[in-house]
Amino acid sequence: MTDPRYLAAKLLDKTFKGGSYSNIQLGSGLERSDLDSQGRRFCTVLYYGVIQRKITLDYILARYCSKPLSKMDSIIVTILRCGLYQILYMDNIPDTAAVNESVKLAKQFGKTSASGMVNAILRNFIRAGKTVFSEGNDINISELSRISVMYSIPEELAESLIKDYGADIIERFIRFTVMDSGETFIRRNPLKCSHDELVESLDGLELQTDDRLCYRVNRGDIIGTYAFKSGFFHVQDISSQLCCMILAPTENDRVLDICAAPGGKSFTMAEMMNGRGEIHAFDLHEKRVKLVREGAERLGLSNILAKTGDASVFSPELPEFTKILCDVPCSGYGVIGHKPEIKYKSLLEFERLPEVQYKIADNALNYLAVGGEMVYSTCTVRKAENEAVVLRLLANHPEIELMGFPELYGRSFDNPKTFFPYEFSGDGFFIAKFIRKY
Repeated sequence: MTDPRYLAAKLLDKTFKGGSYSNIQLGSGLERSDLDSQGRRFCTVLYYGVIQRKITLDYILARYCSKPLSKMDSIIVTILRCGLYQILYMDNIPDTAAVNESVKLAKQFGKTSASGMVNAILRNFIRAGKTVFSEGNDINISELSRISVMYSIPEELAESLIKDYGADIIERFIRFTVMDSGETFIRRNPLKCSHDELVESLDGLELQTDDRLCYRVNRGDIIGTYAFKSGFFHVQDISSQLCCMILAPTENDRVLDICAAPGGKSFTMAEMMNGRGEIHAFDLHEKRVKLVREGAERLGLSNILAKTGDASVFSPELPEFTKILCDVPCSGYGVIGHKPEIKYKSLLEFERLPEVQYKIADNALNYLAVGGEMVYSTCTVRKAENEAVVLRLLANHPEIELMGFPELYGRSFDNPKTFFPYEFSGDGFFIAKFIRKY
């Protein structure tokens, strides 16, 4: 049977070299492996954990390695990161096991000559007290650098977010993304099953729920269950569900989901509409539109019409809509708890996004009927992609104005609103809601 540590190290080395999406890389690796459920869980925790804590781990390694990490063999650096992660963050792994298995990995990857170095570095770290910061070397470290190292976030990104919200909020946000994230939420399909029927068909998986529609899944393979195959639920983060609750479509509405794939919001809205009314779900690529169609078919939602279309280009053949969901492409910093590789991208990669986002939202307003309502949302927490775009829309479109949110889980919120992960244990999300006056 495959060694889960070996597979994790192999996939991490590919991820760090190629920059591919972590969920795709891991999913593909696990699918080709012969790991049992316990091995898959261990591999997953180690793989995501090392990506999540990369800056912290590299900061420590720089203290113990005789040459820069960039000059070292990449797989040896990956093995050292895996060893350190187990020592620091996996309480159920004895230090000796973490060291011995790391030495074994070096040999498995054909790097026997480096196995002694791996052993020495990890043991020196343990002997020194397993601390992230060194009392002698780090006494004058800046607050920004401390936050960067402690929570493994690039200083550039930390500084940008602190400017937006202040250090207290951002430290709480990034602490959550590395320490408390990872929960999976599902949305029950009330058109297919009751609460009791869902619970009974989940093969003993543990659920938590507050409202009998949104559930938190604590463990296990939910996709392989009878409930999933029968269309009893779809996977959707709670923050994404909030978008639908704030738009609040009814069976009397014609809804446009202008950037719909992979379809979670379309599915939730279709269920809220009792399978009636119309939802026109668009995405740029046919492959992604196919995901929406397949999901709607599994869930038995016939009121979703999924098509390809460019959200930034006006289509005169489309009708007017009473409700529009404009969930635009974004930097994704709200989901770094699940996709940690995103936070290591340069902010320069996202420089053009606000213009793209505005163009999509500006075009969406062409389809909004008088008296109709539109939600603009992102899964990021950057104000340049959120509040700044909203202000520009309001300045250039006197026919729209912000309107109040409905009550959510017994709580009231201002519009617009950035939902941080620690508020609902979900992803970071931004939501604004407009109404067309004339």
